[in-house]
Amino acid sequence: MKHLEALENRSIYILREAYKHFDRLCMLWSIGKDSTVLLWLARKAFFGHCPIPLVHLDTSYKIPEMITWRDEVARQWGLTLVVGQNQQALAGGMNPSLGRLACCTALKTEALNQLLTEKAYNGVIVGVRSDEEGTRAKERYFSPRGERNDWDFKDQPPELWDQFKVRFAPGTHVRIHPLLDWTELDIWEYIGAEGIPVTPLYFDRGAGTRYRSLGCAPCTAPIPSRATTVAEIIEELRHTKEAERSGRAQDANRGMEMLRKDGYM
Repeated sequence: MKHLEALENRSIYILREAYKHFDRLCMLWSIGKDSTVLLWLARKAFFGHCPIPLVHLDTSYKIPEMITWRDEVARQWGLTLVVGQNQQALAGGMNPSLGRLACCTALKTEALNQLLTEKAYNGVIVGVRSDEEGTRAKERYFSPRGERNDWDFKDQPPELWDQFKVRFAPGTHVRIHPLLDWTELDIWEYIGAEGIPVTPLYFDRGAGTRYRSLGCAPCTAPIPSRATTVAEIIEELRHTKEAERSGRAQDANRGMEMLRKDGYM
């Protein structure tokens, strides 16, 4: 518990620093476990209320249960939900059959960049973890982006001894990562300790499978698992050697690295 408390305290501190220093702030909510934990931490940081708008990128190919669960939680918790969608790309027929990298670029990266421009957000809070996917290990807690929201991992400010750069030149777009040092196991242990609600897709419902990582339905595969509770997921994670995102098609062939370089999460 002391380990989780230390992680929680740091994340809450980063959330409050972001809220203090960025006047146009939003938080990405993918409906997955990490961004839902991030939302929970934001509510703790601001005494039960999340004053930061939640941005969800709707590709139109998400698992339908994710959208149903999103809308129910948003209603229960009184969240300000902003849904972004690249309607022009969808109207032009963009879909996963045209290539997963092309589809993700259009429906995720470009959709996010369009929304950031439209809303003039200068700070985006994201629930990425450095252990989840290789390129994320190169991030900072406060990570500046280029003029087109592109990411140059070679040009990032040093963060030493818990000292974070929070003041940037006017017009700089910054991604903020309060969960950077959390692990997948930390996330599930915290969910269990706090009783955080997550979508039922993470649990086996009789088919002997569950989702370990969530994305668009055509590009995300469930894993074999009999875990029906948080405790059983935690026990499973202590023994697995499979990568967390092994079921995510866009991670293949450096796909995620290219997406993130161009401005995706």
